[in-house]
Amino acid sequence: MAELLRGGQFLVKETHCEDVFTPEDFTEEQQMMKEAVMEFNDREIIPHKNRFEAKDYALTEEVMRKAGELGFLGVAVPEEYGGLGMGFVSTLLTCDYISSGTGSFSTAFGAHTGIGTMPITLYGTEEQKQKYVPKLATGEWFGAYCLTEPGAGSDANSGKTTAELSADGKSYKINGQKMWISNAGFCRLMIVFARIENDKNITGFIVEYDKDNPNGITLGEEEHKLGIRASSTRQVFFNDTVVPAENMLAGRGEGFKIAMNALNVGRIKLAGACLDSQRRVITHAVQYATERKQFKTPIADFGAIKVKLAEMATDAYVGESATYRAAKDIEDRIALRVEAGNSHQEAELKGVEEYAIECSILKVAVSEDVQNCADEGIQIFGGMGFSEETPMEAAWRDARIARIYEGTNEINRMLSVGMLIKKAMKGHVDLLGPATEVANSLMGIPSFDTPDYSELFAEEKEMISKLKKTFLMVAGAALQKYGPEIEEHQQLLIAAADILIEIYMAESAILRTEKNAKRFGEDSQSVQIAMSKLYLYHAVDKIEEKGKESIISFAEGDEQRMMLIGLKRFTKYANYPDIVDLRNEIAEKVKAENKYCF
Repeated sequence: MAELLRGGQFLVKETHCEDVFTPEDFTEEQQMMKEAVMEFNDREIIPHKNRFEAKDYALTEEVMRKAGELGFLGVAVPEEYGGLGMGFVSTLLTCDYISSGTGSFSTAFGAHTGIGTMPITLYGTEEQKQKYVPKLATGEWFGAYCLTEPGAGSDANSGKTTAELSADGKSYKINGQKMWISNAGFCRLMIVFARIENDKNITGFIVEYDKDNPNGITLGEEEHKLGIRASSTRQVFFNDTVVPAENMLAGRGEGFKIAMNALNVGRIKLAGACLDSQRRVITHAVQYATERKQFKTPIADFGAIKVKLAEMATDAYVGESATYRAAKDIEDRIALRVEAGNSHQEAELKGVEEYAIECSILKVAVSEDVQNCADEGIQIFGGMGFSEETPMEAAWRDARIARIYEGTNEINRMLSVGMLIKKAMKGHVDLLGPATEVANSLMGIPSFDTPDYSELFAEEKEMISKLKKTFLMVAGAALQKYGPEIEEHQQLLIAAADILIEIYMAESAILRTEKNAKRFGEDSQSVQIAMSKLYLYHAVDKIEEKGKESIISFAEGDEQRMMLIGLKRFTKYANYPDIVDLRNEIAEKVKAENKYCF
């Protein structure tokens, strides 16, 4: 087997298509799991959409119980704690296909299985895991995660909630206020973050919540929200809430670390949770566009609508390609660590942490794609799209939160580049070597040979490697200029992040399609080839724009001129694709199948 790349190394090392995992690689077990989850969604969630939209919180709780009875809440939980002990890809796949019926259930499911349960399986002592995880895995109890406060959002470590040790050292008293707590209305267990004395970092606690014996815990009213309306979201107030000392999670002051690592898992799962929503929106859109006639023609036959269908399908295909690629990398990294003698806990923690950059990339890219998809869905439905009678307006409202929770997209953009720089400093990803090479090559004379592009994706793969050079050129020069102070230059970090995101997404789609063309034949993949080319074309455009914006903002004189020439060279195709042609081919396929069909 090929060497498993570390997180972020996709930028400086070539990945071969044989080494990426794609949805076409699902095992029989995964295929069965996917069908079971889809069937559950079609039976228990989708028919009750109106009740979810009418804020039927009891229904959310009831469907969560049913999901627990079928084992869906325990997919990622090891068998010894009552779960199914499945791998990371299966965990993601469950999240993907259970999340598209309504954002309300998706949020309840994600908050419970991810940030509600994971901190205990990853950081809990053996006693804590034995005591709580089986209850969470089966849905006997539901979990909530209490991190955010009125004054502490993105700056999660600045929370004011306090934990004070009792005189006998046997318990802590928690006082403070948390807000935007998903599942608060029906949870029995909370992961609560509080500060002990003047500690620099917060500490995590496992807090039981029993309505009949509230122990100083009171809940605010249900929040009235733009979307995810039947997801229970409340403020939680702690007034001298007594928590046994043995319910501290990990060590004192380790809460911030728990919060950050729980969010890494949450981010890739959030990307997963946006995938089937896109497939479903596309299916609704194409079915409506095929039936709706204007000027005696189905609107699906108009070029203006074909553009939308093609771009929506392309984004969904690319998001799926990148998300499952990263999920399998995480699963493989976990397996390597288990083989090396790590405990399941340690292996899982380090496995996900290794790909934190990819998790942030996916969270940003897919949450923005699902919003665009729902927005275009409304547009295709026209006036009907604005009505509650059609599924589009709820999809659009539900999609909006995805760019905010699990760390806003602005924070995640800066994190992705910030983490990459940290990895470079630690020597985990060699950025400086390749960046210097790129800078030196700008001084040289470019080759004027005509390359042989006869093989599938030969030119596209060369474009990807040139886009990586663009990132190295821009980020390398900015780093050289600002050093550690680069963190102060948020606009440059965000532009660099956009370049990084486009590279990962475009490359993932190309590798998936190339792998499938090799095993199923190129003819079977002609539309996927079109989508991969279309996405890359947009990626090149965006990278050129962001690269230029950065270069003209921090470089001047000769350096600026050289870099702009380099940027031109790195973003220039030898043979431009016919964009109209590509879109028509994609749209015709979606129309012929009358659904998202990839």
